[in-house]
Amino acid sequence: MEFEQRELVKAVNLAAHEMNQSTKELRLSTPGGRFHVRWDEGGSATAMGQLALFAEFLEVSGLFSRWVADCPLTYTNPNAPAIVDILGTWLLSILDGQRRYAHICELRGDEVAPQILGMSKIVSDESLRRALGALAPCTPKRCDEVQRTACAVQLLKSTLWMDSALNESTREALCTPWILDVDTTVKLLYGHQAGAEIGYNPVRPGRPSHTLHTYWETLAKSSKFPVPV
Repeated sequence: MEFEQRELVKAVNLAAHEMNQSTKELRLSTPGGRFHVRWDEGGSATAMGQLALFAEFLEVSGLFSRWVADCPLTYTNPNAPAIVDILGTWLLSILDGQRRYAHICELRGDEVAPQILGMSKIVSDESLRRALGALAPCTPKRCDEVQRTACAVQLLKSTLWMDSALNESTREALCTPWILDVDTTVKLLYGHQAGAEIGYNPVRPGRPSHTLHTYWETLAKSSKFPVPV
């Protein structure tokens, strides 16, 4: 009888734990489909930890799909990478804070991020370099008028494409009154660390430090609030 009671208690505790976990699970619609996200409080923080939430914003707003559909890049080779893979790799590289093409290799081991954006793979740094070079071609030193005109037309198409995507993502913010709060934290540093600068430091004046900025945007309740520039 005691054994049955212990098993019953274990079963009830397990069911309660599963119910608690299910309430913490988020169901998000992303460009790659529907994903179930669960927070791991004991896991390490990663640069892509918030990607699923940002991808849901891209899916609901349609910004990513329109950005891919309107891209003026075209391929004739059937073995060429898909446009969504090119632009998705570019976007993931920017979100990860990368500044060099060679850093894209760090994304090759991530199997979840491409699925969230509806990609089939992370393209190589050479493929991305050639794609961006085709989007914004440089006029060769020795070329005829036809080649020069083709480069100018392609550059104009790419410029209009990026300007349109940028305006679409910022138009509502410029038309809606909002307030931007900035919270600044000064992190005191010792020794020679990258990015350390001498600036406002109330604790140790004259010593180098890092300044961390946190931005919080809220909608203004009244039209009397001006839109920050």
